[in-house]
Amino acid sequence: MTTVIAVQIALDTEGFSYKKWGDVQVARAGDWLVNNNGNAYTIDREIFEKTYSQVSDGVYEKTGLVWAERAQKAGKVRSTSGFTNYHAGDFVVFNDEDRTDGWAMREEEFKRLYELNEDSDV
Repeated sequence: MTTVIAVQIALDTEGFSYKKWGDVQVARAGDWLVNNNGNAYTIDREIFEKTYSQVSDGVYEKTGLVWAERAQKAGKVRSTSGFTNYHAGDFVVFNDEDRTDGWAMREEEFKRLYELNEDSDV
């Protein structure tokens, strides 16, 4: 089980932007600030609530399914917060089958965080 530390951005704010994954990301009031093994980023409120479950105070685990594919060439993928740049061989990952919320990660990180479905060819 992979867990993260997370806190909801419960502030009276119009949001903020930050640079991550080779592009500008946007966070809004109500989104979640996540620390995933030292890697900090934000997740859209609705997506976080659909795909994470609370383990204890401030500790959550991802319980939702993801869809992933290995990138054949470099590119960028859109998430609800911005874009993530990736390289050939990285995994492009989505929270939903219709590919509306994506991100990318190196193979080692993907295999550390996710269990493969037995029907998978990854």
